[in-house]
Amino acid sequence: MSALPPSAMTAVPTGKGPAAAARLRSVPLVFGAGATVGVLGGLIGLGGAEFRLPLLIGMFGFAALSAVILNKAMSLVVVVTALPARLAAVSFGELGAHWSIAVNLLAGSLLGAWAGASWAVRMRSATLYKVLAALMVGMAGALVLTRTTTVGSLDLPGPVQVVAGVVAGFGIGVVAALMGVAGGELLIPTIVLLFGADIKLAGSLSLLVSLPTMLVAFARYSRDGSFAVLGANRRFAALMAAGSITGALLGGLLLGVMADLVLIPALAVVLLLSAVKVARHD
Repeated sequence: MSALPPSAMTAVPTGKGPAAAARLRSVPLVFGAGATVGVLGGLIGLGGAEFRLPLLIGMFGFAALSAVILNKAMSLVVVVTALPARLAAVSFGELGAHWSIAVNLLAGSLLGAWAGASWAVRMRSATLYKVLAALMVGMAGALVLTRTTTVGSLDLPGPVQVVAGVVAGFGIGVVAALMGVAGGELLIPTIVLLFGADIKLAGSLSLLVSLPTMLVAFARYSRDGSFAVLGANRRFAALMAAGSITGALLGGLLLGVMADLVLIPALAVVLLLSAVKVARHD
């Protein structure tokens, strides 16, 4: 018997018929799951997509690649919706004065996003589950390090800084594409570390990098047959994205209510437990 091509190995159900209907049977559950993700993200000033991915796999039964594509679509909706409010925190004049930072990172992240999405659609499902689990562990570590330690600038020479920005951007683009996230949890500390920007400016600049990066990954996924999962689950994705946006607004209002000393380790543990569950998925 001949071996199946990579595309066949990674093919996943589109979610049509009974499976899709079952996922939408409990509208409050779908909306509530999205809202929970949004609250968690809002509490730490991020989109929360890293928490949505394991829910799509574990709670709603999507295969790895389908979950990544849906997560990417919902992340895109959440980021576009939040964009005006987030950009209002920093004037366009200040952003324009630092346009070179965004361009530097985009030079790597756009290539990384295309490469990451290309690798994802070619991976065996079993391999992708393990890769996603490893990335969740990495996200947990990044969350703890960036929220419990003070990030300073490396103060690199100009040419070295540019190369480091392209390399870092490429890596972030790959991770964002593979997990279906915006990548702000990695972009913000990178901008602070490499370019010495303050955290407020870094948050707004990260949006200028993450949005085009997400669009490139989305475009690459649209060329694969597995992209049909998005069309087959439009209502599910819209409902969960609406919950995520609502939750993010609530989480933003609650920001500062819960001490980071408690919140950050708790969220890291959630990611680690999710990583274990995803790694064991077959």
